[in-house]
Amino acid sequence: MSNDSGSNGHNEYILETKDIDVYYGSYQAVNNISMQIQKNKITSFIGPSGCGKSTVLRVFNRMNDLIPSARVEGEVLFRGRNLYDKNVDPVEVRRRIGMVFQKPNPFPKSIYDNVAYGPRLLGVRDRKTLDDIVENSLRGAALWDEVKEDLNKGGLDLSGGQQQRLCIARTIAIEPEVILMDEPASALDPIATQRIEELMKEIVDKYTIIIVTHNMQQAVRVSDYTAFYNVRKEIKEDGNETRWGELVEFGETQRVFNSPAEQETADYISGRFG
Repeated sequence: MSNDSGSNGHNEYILETKDIDVYYGSYQAVNNISMQIQKNKITSFIGPSGCGKSTVLRVFNRMNDLIPSARVEGEVLFRGRNLYDKNVDPVEVRRRIGMVFQKPNPFPKSIYDNVAYGPRLLGVRDRKTLDDIVENSLRGAALWDEVKEDLNKGGLDLSGGQQQRLCIARTIAIEPEVILMDEPASALDPIATQRIEELMKEIVDKYTIIIVTHNMQQAVRVSDYTAFYNVRKEIKEDGNETRWGELVEFGETQRVFNSPAEQETADYISGRFG
């Protein structure tokens, strides 16, 4: 695997994986993933379906814990601390490492209550404080000017692109340090997609962003670093095929796309498979 994420000495890593394997029961989904995620940068995960992109993304905020058969081996360090230590609270992990999903999933509540939901769970009760959090979060998600006159409107009544920005506002309301985005624009039209991409670039000075995308042009447009994953296959003795995902190449986006170190990266980017 080619990995030049650490080529620049003054970079600051906020997340690091060391030899991560993820299993669902006896099935190994990804094998031996080691990488370092730069603070206040956008990192994209690309690769064909089934290569483990979303599985690795969910490792960073312990979402795989919610799947009974899932097991993670290796280390995931957040600011140098292993997120999988027994004394680490996964709920606190998810507060500091937020997630935006592929399909917008606003709660069946008002716009205001969607954004205030997390802060209320954390004990914020003062109305003025909540008002400020809601406004600042909606501003941060570039949605405030569109909804400020009708915060009691249902979140589900917004357009798809607005719903996704509402979900981003809901995520940043609890002040995470990292935002994970699992194909956040795949269900959106081109104009809404462009708005989400612009938003990522606007907020990355405050957050570290990791995005899974099937859209290679999107990876080029928005990300500073790109990780390319691929599917590995093996025929077992009983004749059955087993598959798993591996990290092939990781580095600065322009370098990965313009002069990939691995032939299979070049093949994928040029459309020879995928």
